[in-house]
Amino acid sequence: MIVCITEKPSVAKDIAALLGANSRHDGFYEGNGYQVTWTFGHLCCLKEPNDYTDMWKRWTLGVLPMIPPKFGIKLIADRGIEHQFDVIKSLTEKADKIINCGDAGQEGELIQRWVMQKAGVKCPVERLWISSLTDESIRKGFAELKPQCAFDNLYYAGLSRAIGDWILGMNATRLYTLKYSDRSNGRNNVLSIGRVQTPTLALIVERQKQIADFKPENYWELATRYRDVVFSADSGKISNPDDASSLIDEIKIHPLIVTDISHKTGREGPKKLFDLTSLQVETNRLWGWTADTTLQLIQSLYEKKVTTYPRVDTTYLSSDLYPKIPEILRKMTPYSDKTQPVLAKKIVKTKKIFDDAKVTDHHAIIPTGESPAALVGDERKLYHLIAMRFIAAFYPDCIFEQTTVLASVGNVKFKTSGKVITDNGWRVLFPDKKSTANNPETGTENTPDDEDALLPPFVVGESGPHSPILNKKTTQPPKYYTEGTLLRAMESAGKIVDNEELREALKENGIGRPSTRSAIIETLFKRRYIRRERKNIVATQAGIDLISTIREDLIKSVRLTGIWENKLRRIERGDYSASDFLDELKTMISQIVISVLSDNSAQRISVENNPETNKQSKSKKRKSEGTGEIKSPKAPRTRKLAVTDISQIQCPLCSDGHILKGKTAFGCSNYAKGCTWRLDFDKASPDITPAKLASLIRKLSK
Repeated sequence: MIVCITEKPSVAKDIAALLGANSRHDGFYEGNGYQVTWTFGHLCCLKEPNDYTDMWKRWTLGVLPMIPPKFGIKLIADRGIEHQFDVIKSLTEKADKIINCGDAGQEGELIQRWVMQKAGVKCPVERLWISSLTDESIRKGFAELKPQCAFDNLYYAGLSRAIGDWILGMNATRLYTLKYSDRSNGRNNVLSIGRVQTPTLALIVERQKQIADFKPENYWELATRYRDVVFSADSGKISNPDDASSLIDEIKIHPLIVTDISHKTGREGPKKLFDLTSLQVETNRLWGWTADTTLQLIQSLYEKKVTTYPRVDTTYLSSDLYPKIPEILRKMTPYSDKTQPVLAKKIVKTKKIFDDAKVTDHHAIIPTGESPAALVGDERKLYHLIAMRFIAAFYPDCIFEQTTVLASVGNVKFKTSGKVITDNGWRVLFPDKKSTANNPETGTENTPDDEDALLPPFVVGESGPHSPILNKKTTQPPKYYTEGTLLRAMESAGKIVDNEELREALKENGIGRPSTRSAIIETLFKRRYIRRERKNIVATQAGIDLISTIREDLIKSVRLTGIWENKLRRIERGDYSASDFLDELKTMISQIVISVLSDNSAQRISVENNPETNKQSKSKKRKSEGTGEIKSPKAPRTRKLAVTDISQIQCPLCSDGHILKGKTAFGCSNYAKGCTWRLDFDKASPDITPAKLASLIRKLSK
């Protein structure tokens, strides 16, 4: 018997149907020589400190650092998980071969390896590696199964990441909590430290400090209007108002003379395909979605087979996809008017799209060609965004004519530029309002950097009267991070870049992985280290105090954490030793413990219960039951927000997912993980308002 282990029940159902395993049993499908079972994501985790020795049950400085001689795993304590694991174990004990059908990524590999390790698997194991869940992709994957050993380095990288997070998180959290946490008045403040979350917090705090320390300065820019076109002086910013006034007086008496006119043809290529981070950035910019919301939605689109694997960090496609592109475009029938011009001629194979050197496990996120007809709401919006970006990638470049006019007034040089699009190319898919003449009195005149204004015809040597303009401006502080710009900063190790090629180069030293960055940001919110102010992310006093207290760059430096991340990527490629990586982390945590213990300052950090109002709430002293262990603080009381979308409603059964609207009923977003909550439309109208639905669910759950 061949046993297939998938990561979700929904995937197991699809694979079982294709393999002919049509007989449903408790926890698995069977038929045609196959048994198809599933996990619910992580069934196992690394052991906790108290699982190794009773000495590590109490939070005391004397036992730090805690480094087990050998790391072990355990089953997560949950009846549903324990039951499903027993099913998997009983099937694998009798299996002739196992096929690992977990998600094709580092975390997916780790999830399946731990389950098989805990189950004591002895038989041969093969790996199914696919980038989409379409029937065609699954069939092709089963025809091209690979030996599990081909993915050992991927597993070693995932294991090293998990152990590294344990070493730093468990030790540093206890260390900083015991040393610096304000435990007066019964407070039980846990100061959470993480390998990625702490450098991310440091980014936010540093930006906030730059804003707080910023001192605005006035400056002036000289311009002049000639034939209703604004020319900017090449003198740049003028800090002294007297100097600016002198320049105005100087040029008033002279005519403007056109000295040079140049024309240049330019090209603008389509935007790159989406990876997960760029997709999260774009949805945050367009609709204010959180990174976690986008991740959940794109994961749902993947499981509904309409888009490819989402947890990717490349914007390129592999060359073997090139012959499949026309068929994908043809199957996108709702977009036939947009795909027809592409399909009318041979698609050009260009390195801007197809580059095997920039594709590792998976390619960029693209449509699969499966019908999106069943999608509604935000899922449809997200699919449309991905579909349009994909189609645009195969359109020709946008062609424009760039005109630059140089002029002089006395001894002062001036310049203006304009751009005229001669061939819209890919931009025809995204119609926008044409640029219009700018108003110099508001400080938004066409400058050499604003090159979209239409220019009248000029002739070299022409001259005439002009109207000098002196624009007073003020330097601006850096902007607060939004989730979108923070994701970009995490990806590029703190460097904010707009250039796509440079962005690709910086990815190697980014912090976190595309699939985990949204969770890191959410963790900082839950720890009450940061809060939202509209779209901006702002550090709380606790977050600021924590970063100012941490003196060890190894914990909070984005650059150094990026180097650690690079080593994990090298482990995945087989270029670096996992044991060396963990030895370095063990040495690092030992140095950190010594450094913190030698600090004689009396600094204390308090995590406020309600960072929104910055008011302290009295906390009740909780008994420690003789263990001396610090308890996690209670969740803050917050004012209930008006329910305007069903995604705001928490699932009453699992308390982890949120409510989704299906074809015949409302359900839980964690349905794929086994949550069975359901509310049929005969009990709640499909048109019910989100607020009334929330009220009804509360009543039914009592």
